[in-house]
Amino acid sequence: SDADAKARHVEMADQAERVGPPPAPRSYLDVAAIIDAARLSGADAVHPGYGFLSESPAFVEACVDAGLVFVGPTADAMRRLGLKDEAKRIAVDAGVPIVPGYFDADADHARLRSEADAIGYPLLVKAIAGGGGRGMRVVEQCDALDVAIESAAREAAAAFGDDRLMLEKLIAAPRHIEVQIFGDTHGEVVHLFERDCTLQRRHQKVIEEAPAPEMSPKLRARMTQAAVTLASATGYAGAGTVEFLVEGGRLSADAPFYFIEMNTRLQVEHPVTEAITGLDLVEWQLRIASGEHLPSPQEDITCEGHAVELRLYAEDPAADFAPSVGEISAFQMPELGDLRVDTGVRGGDHVSPYYDAMIAKLIAHAPERSNAMQVLDAACTDMRIFGVTTNAAFLQALITHEKVLAGTIDTGFIAREIETLAPVSSEPPPGVVLAGLLAMAAKETASPFPIWNTNDAFQLGPPRIQKFELLVDETARAIAIRWQGATVMAANVDDAGEIFGTWQSAGAGAATFAPARDVAFVWHQSRGIRIERNAGLGGVAAHVASDTRLVAPISGRVASISLEEGAAVAVGDVIAVVEAMKMEHVLKATVTGKLARLAVAPDAQVAKGALIAEIDPEGASA
Repeated sequence: SDADAKARHVEMADQAERVGPPPAPRSYLDVAAIIDAARLSGADAVHPGYGFLSESPAFVEACVDAGLVFVGPTADAMRRLGLKDEAKRIAVDAGVPIVPGYFDADADHARLRSEADAIGYPLLVKAIAGGGGRGMRVVEQCDALDVAIESAAREAAAAFGDDRLMLEKLIAAPRHIEVQIFGDTHGEVVHLFERDCTLQRRHQKVIEEAPAPEMSPKLRARMTQAAVTLASATGYAGAGTVEFLVEGGRLSADAPFYFIEMNTRLQVEHPVTEAITGLDLVEWQLRIASGEHLPSPQEDITCEGHAVELRLYAEDPAADFAPSVGEISAFQMPELGDLRVDTGVRGGDHVSPYYDAMIAKLIAHAPERSNAMQVLDAACTDMRIFGVTTNAAFLQALITHEKVLAGTIDTGFIAREIETLAPVSSEPPPGVVLAGLLAMAAKETASPFPIWNTNDAFQLGPPRIQKFELLVDETARAIAIRWQGATVMAANVDDAGEIFGTWQSAGAGAATFAPARDVAFVWHQSRGIRIERNAGLGGVAAHVASDTRLVAPISGRVASISLEEGAAVAVGDVIAVVEAMKMEHVLKATVTGKLARLAVAPDAQVAKGALIAEIDPEGASA
C-alpha cells in the first residue's frame, strides 16, 4: 500500500506492486488488487502471511479461479475450521471438549442478548471470523453487553469484513495453550508440540514460549491428540494452530481443557516452534502446497531446549497500550548468540496508524527456560529504539517477574499486575538529561559547549553555569549545566530559577542519539527518552484535554460519532470512537451540558491531541 511504499520489506523485495491507498479495506483486504499484483509479478503462488486475507475462504477461491496456488488450506477447510462457530461443531462431533457458549453465526444482536442471559456472566463476545483478539470483548455484567456487541461488531467488520458474533462462557484463571499442526494433501496430520500464549493484553499475545513450562506429559499427549483429531476430521492440509484454554492455570495431567478456535494459517509466534524442533515451517508450507508428503513423520519430530518470543510493539503500556505513531529515529538490536530478531523496520521508517503496531519479534532459544529469559532480559537492556514509545521496559518487567519465572500465571495476569509492570514513567534524573544535552552539543560542534563561542558571561574562576529550557518527553523542564575543570554536572532548576540537586555526568550511564542539534534521545531503563531544546518547539499536542474538551488520545481514524452538535450531553455519554491499529478508544463526556462543537467527521484521520469535540456545561439548563 502507499503507506508501505518506502518500507524495509518493499526495499528488500526483488519486485513490488502497488495494491492501493493506506486503509486496509482499500489495499491489503482488496482481493482483486492482490490477484492483480500476483498477475503483474508473474507469480504462480500466493503466501498470505499472518493477517489480512490469510483466513479468507473467498480469497482462497479467487486465487484458485485465477490459476494461482494458495499456500494454505482449501477454502472449504478454512471455512469450516476458520469460522469459530463451525469449528466448534466439528470439535463436538470429533469428541474434542469446547467452551460452553452460543455459536449461531446468523443470530442477530437481539438473539445474542437473550442467549447471554442463559449462558451467564462473565462472558466473551467474539467475532466469528478472524483472530488476533480483534472483535473480542469481556462482559462482566448484563448492562455492559449492548456496548460490547456494538463495539465488537464494528471492529470485526473493519478487520475482517464480517461483523457476525458469538458468545462464550469466560473460563476462570485459564492458561492459553496452542498446538501447531501440519497436514498434507495425502491425509497425514502431525503436531509440532505446543506453545504457551498465556501472557496477553486485550486478548492479544505478548509473550509466547515453547514448550509450555510445567506441562504434564500426559496433558501434552491429550491436547496434541485432540488437535490432530480435529484437523484430521476435515482433511486439513497446511499449517494450522489449534487453540485451547486450560482451566485453573495449572498444566497437570488431569487438568480440564477446552477447544476455543483454530487459526488456519501460520502464526506470528511460529519461530519458537522452529527453534525447539529445528524445522522451517514456511518450507513445510511450500512443500505441502506443492503436493508433497509431510517432510517428517510424527516419530521423527523432536523437541530440544526452550524458546521464548517477545512481541516488541510501538505502544505505551502506561497509557493503556495506546499505539505510538511517528518516525523511528533510530533502531538498533543487540547481537547475542542465542537471540533471533525478526523485524520489518529500521531507523527512518514511520509507524503509521493503519496497521498493527508490532515492530519486531525477539526470540531466544536456550537449553533451559531461565537461560532464554536471561538472553531476552539482556536484549531489552541493550536495544536502542528512538522516536516512538515501545513496550520494551514492560516486556523486561514481565520476563523478570517472579510469577512469570515460576510459571504461576493465567490470562488475567497482566491486567491484574499492570500498575507494577507498566508504571507511569517517572521523571528521568538530571544525569540522563545531561547525557542528551552533551549528545546535542557533540552534534553541534566537535567541542561540547565551546567556551569561546558562548555568550553567557563566562569568566576564569568560579564554575561556569548554563541554563536550558527543555522538553523532556513533551514535559517542560529547566536544567542547568555546571562546568568545573574537566567535570560536567547537571542540576534541576526550580520555578524561581534556583539550582538544586547536582549530579555528575558520569552517573548518566546511558546511550544517546542526536539526529539534530536541538534534539536528542537517551536510552534509559529500556525506554527511549526524547530531549528537545527550546520548550514549545514541536512535540506538543495541538490541543489539551479538559472536562469540556475531548481530544484524540492516539493518531488514528474516527470510527464513529454518536451525537450531533447541539445535542444534550450527560456524564458518561459516548461522543466518539477513535480507532488505530488493533485498538478502539471511546471518548466519553465528563460533564453534563450541550455538545457545542464537533471538530471531526466519521472516517476522518486525526493526529494525537487533535480536538474532537467541545461541551458547553452552561448549555445543560438551556
